[in-house]
Amino acid sequence: MKILDWYIIKRYLGTFTVMLLLFIPIGIMIDLSEKVGKMIEQEAPTGEIVKYYINFTFYFANLLFPIFLFLSIIWFTSKLANNTEITAILSSGVPYTRFLRPYLLGAGVVAMIAFVMGMFIVPEASKGYKEFYFKYLKKGKQDRQTTNLYNQINDNDFIYVSSFDPKNKIGYNFTLEHFEGEQLIYKLSARNIRWIEKDSVYRLSSYVKRKIGPEDDILRKESRFDTVFEFNLDDLTPVSYIAETKNLFELNRFIDKERQKGSSNINTYLLVKYKRWGLPVSAFILTIIAVAVSSRKKRGGMGVNLALGIALAFIFIFFDRIFGTMAEQSGFSPFLAAAVPNLIFGVLAVYLLNNAKR
Repeated sequence: MKILDWYIIKRYLGTFTVMLLLFIPIGIMIDLSEKVGKMIEQEAPTGEIVKYYINFTFYFANLLFPIFLFLSIIWFTSKLANNTEITAILSSGVPYTRFLRPYLLGAGVVAMIAFVMGMFIVPEASKGYKEFYFKYLKKGKQDRQTTNLYNQINDNDFIYVSSFDPKNKIGYNFTLEHFEGEQLIYKLSARNIRWIEKDSVYRLSSYVKRKIGPEDDILRKESRFDTVFEFNLDDLTPVSYIAETKNLFELNRFIDKERQKGSSNINTYLLVKYKRWGLPVSAFILTIIAVAVSSRKKRGGMGVNLALGIALAFIFIFFDRIFGTMAEQSGFSPFLAAAVPNLIFGVLAVYLLNNAKR
């Protein structure tokens, strides 16, 4: 690897790191100033607050990754252009694609870091961040659906509860129906179902079991009945951010399980999965765009490049949010929702790169 490659890669990674170190503390201070009153009011322990901001750092960095990357590349590439370093490099006979190579190598390093963080580190940080948020900052606000819950446990069993109390792990007006093929074999119902931790059983109150017979049904009633089931009560109503808290392997298993159960939130879970895979790809696309718009010396200087970079970065995030919302709230494909922003900006990258070469 030549001196030119090392020079640009060090500037690429160094500026990106400095950008993170500058903006993350600012984000923490802004967040703390907004929420410190709520934290004091809810008597959040100092240890949990510190842990919250450690998780916030990873969550915030992952969320604004496109902006940080884009601005850092534009910043140092504009400085190279203003110092006529790029003009000297290209005038010496170096092709533009050769000049672009160290940028792509730097993008590869950032993409690998983004992949590892997005698949394994950020999910754990997101879990801690969300749990603190709903425990202290949005206390009393439900982070999951708690009424009219219906779920398919396996190929034969379907359950329903009219309402669920996640704190006490109690479901009300519980029903379980067991089918073989299309035929109903038996039906269980209870006024409520409660998880008994010490005995590892479910306790059903006002229990009724109706076994469907060819001529007469067999009816069994108990005021209280303890039993075991294959499902977990929390599976009835997972928290709204459940997919964000699972690493690569856990998320794949979770999606397969939810797909078998016919979950109505499957698009949301798939969207999280595809976005994680799309983030490393966006590192290359945004790198090419940033180099193309900032490698030429402009009359307005670095300010013009930064303004253009900020606008493009926010447009990228805007498209990402719009298509994500469409996938979650309509029948739009989660794969397309995650891929379209990269496709649009990929086309833009090719166009800008061709113009920059000329």
